[in-house]
Amino acid sequence: MESPHVSSSSFPRGLTLEDDQPQQRVLSAGPTRGEMEEAGVGAGAESPRESISPEKADSPLRGPSGEQKSRGRVRKRRDLSPLGWGPRRDRPYPSADPSRCPGPASATISHQTPLSSSGPHTSCLDLWREKNDQLVRQAKVAQDSRLYVRRQQLAQDALEGFRGLLHSLQGLPAAVPVLPLELTVTCNFITLRATLAQGFTEDQAQDIQKGLERVLETQEQLGPRLECGLRGLWDSVLHYFSLLLELLPVLHHLAGLQAALWLSTDHLGDLTLLLQTLNGKQSEASENLLLLLKTWSPPPKESDAPLTLQDARGLRDVLLTASAYRQGLQELITGSLPRALSSLQEAASGLCSRPVLVQVYTALGTCLHKMGNPQRALLYLVAALKEGSTWGLPLLEASRLYRQLGNTAAELESLELLVEALNVTHSSEAPQLLIEVELLLPQPNPGSPLHCGTQSQAKYLLASRCLQVGRAEDAAEHYLDLLALLLSDSEPKFSPPPTHPGPCMPEVFLEAAAALIQAGRAQDALTVCEELLSRTSSLLPKMPQLWEDDKKGTKKSPHCPSWVSATYLLQGQAWVQLGAQKEAISEFSRCLELLFRTTPKDKEQGPASNGEQGCMSDVALPQLRAAALISRGLQWIASGQDTRALQDFLLGVQMCPGNQDASFHLLQTLRKMDRRDEATALWWRLEAQTKLPQENAAWSLPLYLETCLGWICYPDRETLLEEFRTSLLEPCDL
Repeated sequence: MESPHVSSSSFPRGLTLEDDQPQQRVLSAGPTRGEMEEAGVGAGAESPRESISPEKADSPLRGPSGEQKSRGRVRKRRDLSPLGWGPRRDRPYPSADPSRCPGPASATISHQTPLSSSGPHTSCLDLWREKNDQLVRQAKVAQDSRLYVRRQQLAQDALEGFRGLLHSLQGLPAAVPVLPLELTVTCNFITLRATLAQGFTEDQAQDIQKGLERVLETQEQLGPRLECGLRGLWDSVLHYFSLLLELLPVLHHLAGLQAALWLSTDHLGDLTLLLQTLNGKQSEASENLLLLLKTWSPPPKESDAPLTLQDARGLRDVLLTASAYRQGLQELITGSLPRALSSLQEAASGLCSRPVLVQVYTALGTCLHKMGNPQRALLYLVAALKEGSTWGLPLLEASRLYRQLGNTAAELESLELLVEALNVTHSSEAPQLLIEVELLLPQPNPGSPLHCGTQSQAKYLLASRCLQVGRAEDAAEHYLDLLALLLSDSEPKFSPPPTHPGPCMPEVFLEAAAALIQAGRAQDALTVCEELLSRTSSLLPKMPQLWEDDKKGTKKSPHCPSWVSATYLLQGQAWVQLGAQKEAISEFSRCLELLFRTTPKDKEQGPASNGEQGCMSDVALPQLRAAALISRGLQWIASGQDTRALQDFLLGVQMCPGNQDASFHLLQTLRKMDRRDEATALWWRLEAQTKLPQENAAWSLPLYLETCLGWICYPDRETLLEEFRTSLLEPCDL
């Protein structure tokens, strides 16, 4: 009885339609042998396991109850299919009629059978191919959907469809005629799985390995090759099947996915060897990855081949762009600027989405900036901003470029836009259901020139630059915004800005206080300092304990972070602005007490309550002591206590010989006190120092300390020296 034609859409995956009638055809998830024979699969090879029915006569090789005779012995027949077909009690096995298909395990498929064989009815191979094409179309429909939930659901359904179809195909014995379809389904499954996961994982490596093992199973070459890993499997597959033209397109497709996986995981050595093998003798001696990718020419697939989400040539173009960008970025970091420029220009001409193009243009701008070509660099940065004005990366590089050019207004404007850009939540475009360049690029680390950091880091750059260029009011507002951002739960723990040594968290408070004092907001500065001290009160040594240890002659001094002393220094400066000399002198004295009675070695100090440590260099510490001594000395002068001021200025010169402000204040005080001989000796020394070539000392001073030193700088050094010179010459003329 001829079975009615049943389309693939009439039975959902995972369901089995069975009829209780013994002569009715049974439908299952797998193909039937008759359909396989019509497709040319297994033709010409007699199956060792013929399906039998109760009505059928005994075979010369089988007993009446389905037993198989073998050289005088009777062996029980076990017909277990990879798809779940097995012996069924009181039920007939599927007929062996060529027009019908028994279970997948009941047919042995010969790899020598041509794919061109066809039968009068729709074959299982055709049904599987139709299913693959249907799933590809479904994935493309999902890609075009603007509704995120529907898009994800359609894509996930397509993924599960590919998974089920691949399971069905791999339930069959491996055979060359079926491999093109099976490997195509494998490639589609890997592509969709990687794009939905937004990256390659170990699962994709296992899928590729399974596909290669299936290829080798057809030649019974699998055994020891498993121990060689993916590299050994690829060598074997490409060695045995390089002459089978029908397998070449899909093998190159699978190789493209392997190349994408190895590129994304930095297995560049394995990737180079794979491309050398694919290219054959053309590139055996070449190890240039870009050259190998350009040389690789995947064979075109047949016009009637199963549909794919992405073909090998498309993968090759994506790999070429991603490799050029990765190579250019690495060369930019290592300083090979001409080679970096060439690689990045290669990447810019490739397949780039808007986010990738922004990165590539920014990298080109950075490269040209370092090569001393700021105008061309600016053109690339403008081009990057045209791709998307809310991207922070080109704005950060533009601020660096404008700073080098001396355009402060443009620099600060770029930083303001950078802060706004990092505050915007990007509505990222839905990724394509294809392997794209983004999936193959590493995430920029904080040391990378293409890392723009967080909003708090950008806000710090803006605030600190405003303070440095004298925009105190703007700096104060930006610092207050920064502190509010850092003390909120929405911002992660503060870390130094990218490509900048950066302050520790307490120094951000100190810079904020310095900016407020500079802007004439002394009371607000006191509030910021008190907030800092209250948050780190456990680190502050008790003054009575210091005095007690001093009386006992204890040699070991307690540790205290240097920024604690700096806090009292800034509090004293705030009181100076408020006109409270007594409070100012008290704060300066507290600062000096900590500096001289404790060990301000920050590296030996445990972490503060907020997880940060002080970070003052050996050069900065003497400058901090000198600043405190000069500040207190100036208050002694203002209160008429010149002798005490003289002591502080003299100690400042001794503690920090490189600080000329202490020397000039000392000279002025000696002159005021009419200590002519000492003043003359100091004047001669200062005159000699001014005639020597000035060295640009690369002091690494915290910004708040630089600001404080600016407040106590002697106003007109040249005028003082000239007046003193005149006063020395007058007695000689008489």
